[in-house]
Amino acid sequence: MTMPSMPRDARRLGVRHRGGANRAGVSPAVVLSRVIVDGVPQELSSESSFADALASARDGADGMTLTVVPRPTPGLIAELASAWRLHPLLVEDLLHAGQRPKVERYGEVLFIVVRSARYLDASEEVEFSEFHLLVRSDALVIICQDGRLADGTVITPGMEDGTAPLGDGAPLLANPELLRLGPEAMVYQLLDTIVDGYYPVLDGLQTDKEQIERQVFSGDAAAAERIYRLSEEVIDLLHATTALAKVLRRLQLGADKYEMPGELLAYLQDVADHLSHVTSEAGELRDALSQILNVNATLVAQRQNEDMKKISGWAAILFAPTLIAAVYGMNFDVMPELHWTAGYPLAIGAMIAFAVTLYVIFKWKKWM
Repeated sequence: MTMPSMPRDARRLGVRHRGGANRAGVSPAVVLSRVIVDGVPQELSSESSFADALASARDGADGMTLTVVPRPTPGLIAELASAWRLHPLLVEDLLHAGQRPKVERYGEVLFIVVRSARYLDASEEVEFSEFHLLVRSDALVIICQDGRLADGTVITPGMEDGTAPLGDGAPLLANPELLRLGPEAMVYQLLDTIVDGYYPVLDGLQTDKEQIERQVFSGDAAAAERIYRLSEEVIDLLHATTALAKVLRRLQLGADKYEMPGELLAYLQDVADHLSHVTSEAGELRDALSQILNVNATLVAQRQNEDMKKISGWAAILFAPTLIAAVYGMNFDVMPELHWTAGYPLAIGAMIAFAVTLYVIFKWKKWM
């Protein structure tokens, strides 16, 4: 297989394109590695590989290492597990996506699962992207399980940027002051970017909720299905934010034990406050949709009641003429007025009179 061409800037920034099938027989992948010394990203040697970058942190090289894996493959995960001597259970987690946000510690490695979100207005769906973070005192590995940036953009070869490996909204290497606080600072910036990304999602859901309100009061029969679908997306977002709040709580509780800098702890508290606001607004949105569903059910029942009134009114109007016709349609020879000359016009007139009288009464009662 021909290895894709790589822009000169990407080579200078230390982006590694792994072409061809590796020993595990997996498809090509792209890896971005940077070494940060005293808060300043350093260029890697052109001969450096993915394993070299991981080993540099493992061997206690000066500074810390950031490695981003946009498209994980079994081969890359095996290489990472070998270089960092990862626990088998942790390797199993890395190989299986679709996990809720969580935080676990395996020896000296902190494992964090987070999920970013973006709102697809055309389909009215919330799309999530999953990230696995491996944090050591001297290194951070970010595995993008969905092949997407934090802003939802699909990653393509050659588009990675050393100053913003997770999209323009997440410049993990742009703040030297924070980088001096260690890999946890980059974790904070990623969490901050993910939480900030929840606000546009809430805006999109809120806009659709307002549209549904107008749809309900206009009597659109399709409103109920739209409410159910939007409620499902809100609940998914609420589950993601609630789980992420637990992750932030555990990180805060472990700050003293693992000697997290106080400045970074303050930043983490700010992210937790923003996430609390997102979770609260998502909960209010879910309650609002539930109320809208109840209002819609009430309006539907009211419209059905009005329809039943009209049906009952017309049934009563038709009943009187039918009763007269049924009586005089019986096969009896001896009946009052059966042989009158005016009997037929009189019967027809009585039918019309009954029908008109009932119609006027129902109209007056606003049944018709």
